[in-house]
Amino acid sequence: MPPPSSAQQKVLTAQFVNLTGATERQATKYLKSTGYKINEAVDAFYSSGNEVKGPSPVESKLDALFDTLRDDKNDEKDKMELESTMDYLGSKLNVSLENAELFVVLEIVQAPSVGEITRQGYVEGWKKANAGTTHQEHSRYVQRLLSTLSKNPAVFKKVYRYTFVAGREGDQKSLSLENALIYWGMLFSPPGMAWKTENHDWLDLWKTFLNEKWTRSVNKDMWNMVLEFAVKTLADDSLSFWSEDGAWPSVIDDFVEWCLKKGIGKSETMDVDAA
Repeated sequence: MPPPSSAQQKVLTAQFVNLTGATERQATKYLKSTGYKINEAVDAFYSSGNEVKGPSPVESKLDALFDTLRDDKNDEKDKMELESTMDYLGSKLNVSLENAELFVVLEIVQAPSVGEITRQGYVEGWKKANAGTTHQEHSRYVQRLLSTLSKNPAVFKKVYRYTFVAGREGDQKSLSLENALIYWGMLFSPPGMAWKTENHDWLDLWKTFLNEKWTRSVNKDMWNMVLEFAVKTLADDSLSFWSEDGAWPSVIDDFVEWCLKKGIGKSETMDVDAA
């Protein structure tokens, strides 16, 4: 027997959701497994131990709070677009849009892009953070997080890595160099992790090098490895940890060589060569 048409599948999915309170994804799963026989699918759902509950009080409050942030005229039902998002970040949470504070919040709510917040990400993010159900409580939570951002490598790494996800444009797999430079400047400055040692301003050197030598976009591996490299330079600004045989991306190898030619850093490799 051929499977039902797409229109019939949608009807059956809606019926399943109405009967069980399950998600559309769950409905599709059980309907497919039973050849779209609605009664068998419902039985299989409950036989698997599924028990769908309504939203928790916290979820309901966060859901209602999200609705107060949306602009009915310009936003979709389950999404805050750019203007609403920026207003929320600035006026409700009192975070700066010009430094790492921006990305701390975007990571919490798992924003799909810099100028967009979804209902699901907002509700699930704040619920997971266990930060309360008011803007004031959320703002205080963000401030507490910011106070540890430069001192807690795990938190900073999580925010840093998510910046790549939110910072991409559309369906692009990489960051444009222009945007990557802006985001590095925001993340590697207070209240983020300052990429600077007593001897060198590494952030400035990195940006100068890229502007001179790099014309391509920034992929995920390059983005992630820059943080690993930055952490090592903060611990050892002589660059002695670097070697030509290391597993660094070629752009970082080129950066180190560029630095060494300028007399910045002194690697073990150069010491051997000099000897």
